[in-house]
Amino acid sequence: SSFTQRGELSILNKWDKTRCALNNGVNIVLELPYIYSTQSSDTFAEYAIKILNEFKIDELCFGSEDDNLDILYKVADTQINNKLFDQKVKEYLDDGINYPTALNNALKDLINVEITKPNDLLGVSYIKEILKNNYQITPFIIKRTNDYHDKDNDSDIVSASNIRERLIKNESIKNKVPFDVFEILKDKNLKNNYFELLKYKIISESNLNRFLDVDEGLSTRIKSVINKSNSLEELIQNIKTKRYTYNKISRMLNHIICSFTKDENNIEDIEYIRILGFDQNGKEYLNKIKKNMRVPVLNKYDTRRYKTLEIEKRVSDIL
Repeated sequence: SSFTQRGELSILNKWDKTRCALNNGVNIVLELPYIYSTQSSDTFAEYAIKILNEFKIDELCFGSEDDNLDILYKVADTQINNKLFDQKVKEYLDDGINYPTALNNALKDLINVEITKPNDLLGVSYIKEILKNNYQITPFIIKRTNDYHDKDNDSDIVSASNIRERLIKNESIKNKVPFDVFEILKDKNLKNNYFELLKYKIISESNLNRFLDVDEGLSTRIKSVINKSNSLEELIQNIKTKRYTYNKISRMLNHIICSFTKDENNIEDIEYIRILGFDQNGKEYLNKIKKNMRVPVLNKYDTRRYKTLEIEKRVSDIL
């Protein structure tokens, strides 16, 4: 969508990103709706793989920091089949630590493996969905060669965070991205009112508990620190505790500003598939498979028919 999986506002909206993808050899771009794309890695992966399986893919390629597919499979299998895994995770959660740390500690205890990096964690979630559903999809990985936190590296291949930081500082990214992507990014105005809108929403909203990921007690904490915070980063750090990660809080705040409630988070299956763009090869492939697809391909923008699409329109209009 036009937000990242961490809940941050994307520099490029989904249409700009689609144009970049098609300009650089991608045949079809599919939308992962907002209700799935700004959630935890397991939810993100579950619905992404469901959509891709409907599109009859047989290979899935994703980035990995550790570049070890066997380990990712071992971790996925442990999470699915080891009866002690959920028990171990619960014990660590009861100690007051956050879910990713609890998960990692449980894996260390059971199979002496650590999974802490974001691409590896998401990769495990992809593989879990493939295994649980017996999808005929073969995963492949590309080794990530840079640190996702790095903002100072000056090599030709850098992280998205690095590129974002350069844009904020008005530094050149010309040799960091394809030329057509540079042409789209170079004139983007990075100033937005996201934090101001979020602050207004938090102050004016009487019941923050109704929004997704706002756990019991967090609403009071959010209300108590909002007027002490002068930026989104500062607000997240003021809310952050041992139990709640930066990304979890970022997604939660996004759900508040987009009015995405717990009651709306009840759509258990994909209602439709929406194509954001395709080239000629993509069109031919779509014509070949669409008559055997279980889920309808959206060809009419009817928010009255699909709750998922109604929410998608609402959050897109916010931008």
